[in-house]
Amino acid sequence: MTAATRERGAVPARRRGVFHPLTVASVERLTDDAVAVTFDVPPELAEEFRFEQGQHITVRRVSGGEEVRRNYSICSPAPDGPLRIGVKRLEGGAFSAFANDELKPGDTVDVMPPLGRFNVPLRPEEARTHVAIAAGSGITPVLSLIATTLRDEPESTFTLVYANRTARDVMFLEELSDLKDVHPARFQLLNVLSREQGEAPLTSGRVDREKLGALLTAIGPAAGVAHWYLCGPLELVDAVRTDLAGRGVPAERIHFELFHVEEGAPPPRRRGKSESAASTRLAFTLDGRTTTVDTDPDEPLLTAALRVRADAPYACRGGVCGTCRARLCEGTVDMPRNYALEPAELAAGYILTCQSRPTSESVTVDYDA
Repeated sequence: MTAATRERGAVPARRRGVFHPLTVASVERLTDDAVAVTFDVPPELAEEFRFEQGQHITVRRVSGGEEVRRNYSICSPAPDGPLRIGVKRLEGGAFSAFANDELKPGDTVDVMPPLGRFNVPLRPEEARTHVAIAAGSGITPVLSLIATTLRDEPESTFTLVYANRTARDVMFLEELSDLKDVHPARFQLLNVLSREQGEAPLTSGRVDREKLGALLTAIGPAAGVAHWYLCGPLELVDAVRTDLAGRGVPAERIHFELFHVEEGAPPPRRRGKSESAASTRLAFTLDGRTTTVDTDPDEPLLTAALRVRADAPYACRGGVCGTCRARLCEGTVDMPRNYALEPAELAAGYILTCQSRPTSESVTVDYDA
């Protein structure tokens, strides 16, 4: 079965929260502060690590006696491309600094199998228009989306608006250029540089609301685009979503992924004077086994789950990655922060357990759903 014919979610059954030690096959320098890391997946884990375009993996490392987990998007064509991620150095980044400065072929890294829904089912028989807007390391999942779509939807087109500070900061520039050479009539690339003069005024300067409006107008009628993919900082993603909504683009055509937001744990839930802080019984199903634990109204469900199941899945704990996604089966919760779930997922009852606090006497969630 090819990536083009697989429906979203039709990936091999895999245990949530389980890490596998993978050997690093190569570490390739992309820019002064970014590398591409390729892992060697042994044959017995090939199905476990089979991925869809736009998905991500979670890596784990113990640093200074503390466990560090980070999400990185897979930047290879799905479903059988090499398991490769792009890692850009972040200020204070425990894993990104390690990957850029110390990681080398032959090293072993704990890796969780691919997760994520930053994609749509591909349709080889249709001619669709796709547009992506990415900034910096936001190119990593988008590169997989572009390469897979151009290969498996032979009549479709893809436009990429890629924002960076300078030409030296552009990750995967050679691969993007190769895609443009192979598909000159189907792939349009607009490199926008904020600190360098580009080929035209449109591709020079910071992508503010005025620049964004000009770029979207240059791309063409928004209503003619089948799917929009946004990946970058929250400010940019929110600006694009607002602009597209103003142009009449339905929310279900806009897909986004964030790598980082400043907020972390959800704020304490406000309770009235008469409202008690009685404990809640949480029942959660993970890998076919149901476990119960008591929690309280000020404790995220994930925190309670981790007290009794160390394999409860999570990564960022900031409501961004979606690794802790579960379906709410019974009870009610308060989830003040969500950067990962789309409207259809919310309507289907999915929550982020790292951000959800109980508001009923009992809560039941299913990580396997």
